[in-house]
Amino acid sequence: MANKNPKDRTEKIEENIEQTASSTQEFFTKYGKTIVIAVAAVLVLGLGILAYQKFVYQPKCREAREQAFPAEQSFAAGEYEIALQGDGNNLGFADIIDNYGSKAGKAVYLYAGVCELQLGNFESALSYLSKYNGKEPILQARAKACEGDAHVGLGNYAKAASCFEAAAAVAENVFAASYLLKAGIAYEALGDKASALKSYNTIKDKYPQSIEAYDINKYIARVAE
Repeated sequence: MANKNPKDRTEKIEENIEQTASSTQEFFTKYGKTIVIAVAAVLVLGLGILAYQKFVYQPKCREAREQAFPAEQSFAAGEYEIALQGDGNNLGFADIIDNYGSKAGKAVYLYAGVCELQLGNFESALSYLSKYNGKEPILQARAKACEGDAHVGLGNYAKAASCFEAAAAVAENVFAASYLLKAGIAYEALGDKASALKSYNTIKDKYPQSIEAYDINKYIARVAE
């Protein structure tokens, strides 16, 4: 088959370019105003978000953290009522959550939940703890274990055992043994000796260096009868 004349090919290419340019021009003639408006809207939205972050959200976060500091000190001192409700001069975690949400950090829900737990307010403890969604595994496990403690306080041993096992699964470390021991005790309260034995044997086999493993045999003997 004979090659096309180079002149013909050139003319064809030029024709295609002209057609493409014409189509592009028609497109922008028809939709140019819409595109400009859309781009402008995106820019305005982006600038608005940046302004909100810089001038509203970030200052609120700093303010919230400053407000939370005295409550954290009271918590560390074991003054759970003051840490939760404040002392008249400084806000407690309850008011910090009401005023700032999680702007002081996600841990405020864990702090508040532990305070309610220590004060024997188990339903309120669960309400706060269920809102904690931190990503640090040890704190995740601690929050889940505290939920288990609250369920024990309410007599919900099945839910408690589930929480303790979930906590042990999140924290694959020495803390897991204490959670498994609590799970075993909860299963015993349910009369489920097989599940309790499984928890105790896991402590013995998987965490032999833990404090809980030191006298785990007495728990095993108790449910293996």
